[in-house]
Amino acid sequence: MTQELTDLRNSILQGRYADALAIVDELEGMSKQAILRNIKSYVNILLIHLIKNQLEQRLTNSWVASIRNSIREIKKLNIKDNHKSYYVNQGEWETLIEEEVIEDAIADASLEVMNGKYSQFQLAEIIDRTKLIENALQFLILTYSYSAKELPAIVAESLTKLSGGEDWKAGRW
Repeated sequence: MTQELTDLRNSILQGRYADALAIVDELEGMSKQAILRNIKSYVNILLIHLIKNQLEQRLTNSWVASIRNSIREIKKLNIKDNHKSYYVNQGEWETLIEEEVIEDAIADASLEVMNGKYSQFQLAEIIDRTKLIENALQFLILTYSYSAKELPAIVAESLTKLSGGEDWKAGRW
């Protein structure tokens, strides 16, 4: 990015405004891609913990913290600077998950589910993808409806509805 900024400065100083605008467009694209990479990373973490929950039928404080943190970070990253639009709109999450995140999440989760008992191939066969995506979408949609202040409590309440959620709420995990 340093080279792009140098080129931008030189283009402006030399009065090559079309070149400068092209560089600005390139920088904006790079910024958007970086934000989307970060969002996908947090969606991956969310899916890993939802996979562990689905197969192990429990929640731990660590998993809860990871899910909550992922949702909060997704909320922060997803809103554009104008505070009116999003990088990923509500109707785009399922496609993003299916096309860009779920396979990596399954591979990563295979290292953790039941202490690595399943290969990523076995895990891909036994998880309920439909339910996994449905659960992820329920959490992701919360980011559009609640403030950053309200979100942790709403996420915690939603977590109680997952397998083992009531036990987690009661401190019996």
